[in-house]
Amino acid sequence: MASSRLASRFRCRLRPAPVARRPSPVHPPLVGPTASSLPLRGLLLPLSPLRFASPDASSSSSSSSLSPPPLSSSSSATRLLDGLNWRRVGFGKRWFASEASAAPAAELVEIPLAQTGEGIAECELLRWFVSEGDQVDEFQRLCEVQSDKATIEITSRFKGKVHQVHFGPGDIVKVGETLLKMMVVDSQTVSHDSIASSTDHSLAVDAAGPSEGCVPSGTLSTPAVRNLAKQYGLNISDIQGTGKDGRVLKEDVLSYAASKGLCKEPTSALEENIDQVELLEGRGSLSDAHCYEDKRISLRGYQRSMVKSMSLAAKVPHFHFLEEINCDALVELKASFQNANKDHNIKHTFLPFLIKSLSMALSKYPLLNSCFVEEANEVIFKGSHNIGVAMATTHGLVVPNIKNVQSLSILEITKELARLHEMASHNRLSTEDIAGGTITLSNIGAIGGKFGSPLLNLPEVAIIALGRIQKLPRFDDDENVYPSSIINVIVGADHRVVDGATVARFCNEWKSLVEKPELLLLHMR
Repeated sequence: MASSRLASRFRCRLRPAPVARRPSPVHPPLVGPTASSLPLRGLLLPLSPLRFASPDASSSSSSSSLSPPPLSSSSSATRLLDGLNWRRVGFGKRWFASEASAAPAAELVEIPLAQTGEGIAECELLRWFVSEGDQVDEFQRLCEVQSDKATIEITSRFKGKVHQVHFGPGDIVKVGETLLKMMVVDSQTVSHDSIASSTDHSLAVDAAGPSEGCVPSGTLSTPAVRNLAKQYGLNISDIQGTGKDGRVLKEDVLSYAASKGLCKEPTSALEENIDQVELLEGRGSLSDAHCYEDKRISLRGYQRSMVKSMSLAAKVPHFHFLEEINCDALVELKASFQNANKDHNIKHTFLPFLIKSLSMALSKYPLLNSCFVEEANEVIFKGSHNIGVAMATTHGLVVPNIKNVQSLSILEITKELARLHEMASHNRLSTEDIAGGTITLSNIGAIGGKFGSPLLNLPEVAIIALGRIQKLPRFDDDENVYPSSIINVIVGADHRVVDGATVARFCNEWKSLVEKPELLLLHMR
């Protein structure tokens, strides 16, 4: 009987609460065999989600509704056990829900295009390394973009899953726009400012070298390159770097992996472009020869940069100064360098010597190594001689520069020039390689032509075009004709701050150093 009363009270706790309110009825004390069930009753009732519901309005209705049908002791025990199990399941659900809220939750994070360099407002998306649904590790490559100044690989700062890709290859992405969205663990998320500065941070690490503890001492590489070496199970310190200051590049890792038989020999980007051109030419030959159609091509990368820079340069008043230099002594010096060369990876040319002698002349005429700030009406004399060299590549015209030429030897200039040319031909120049130039050389003579009229690479105030060296008849002091190696030099200058007399004196100084290389020894440090 006592078990039946306890079971009926238990069922009434599960009934919906009526609208009317009255004090809870006082239940008579339990006696007899149900006294041992009292602790069970105290355990069950506080766990009920309806514990604080109001009781029935009238005692009569309450009395009638609480009258249970007669139950046997066995059936009442079963129902009590069922109620206990229901309470435990319900309590268990609440417990798991609280645990889920404490556990790290996935969050949708936007990955924007960060600032890739000073003055860069947009980039062209070249290709994706991931697609929607891919799992991405930290430092894994996401995509490759090209600005007006450099080609940059964007790496992931998170470990997660690619949720949505917002742009396709060939699209122009403005700085700050979302490249893709990723599902990442909440504990990984950082502020938007930190994400926006990720590319700048990567560039800073790339320029300054790896931090202590990231890679073995003396090995320079980016996080993406280290991650690539890790994928092949390679020790980054065993790989010979071909980048600046021995930096290990992606191509170095792939070549080393190929030498170990871990992958196929990597194909250079230049070879891929040549193959694509040959394929297009092959298709064109199969088409109708009489079908001529116009083609509209959007300018990208370096070509877009040239549009901007030359449009600005056209607004600046130029003047050009033409001089010819006798290179007989330079030809002999270059031949002696090549004959004494024991390193077959180094090829001596005229350009490194011209660059070094140019730096010597700039030390005496620093106005040619300056820049003009039109807004402030000021001229900034640059301390470093960062001499840019215009290079024509399959991707367009680009002007990387050799940093601090005044502190480099001719051999060091030769090696740096070869590195920049290799990087430019594979479209792998960094922002650091291109930014910060103070004066530009255009070696148009390497392709052909005697002279040209170069336009300024603003904000620089001078640019120099070199013609090809050619044998021409000249007269000596006794009016005898002799063959001479002559190069034409054309200096273009910003006439707002540079006058013709200054350029003429500068050219005389440079000319004397080229025609008499022994004079360099007087100023060499």
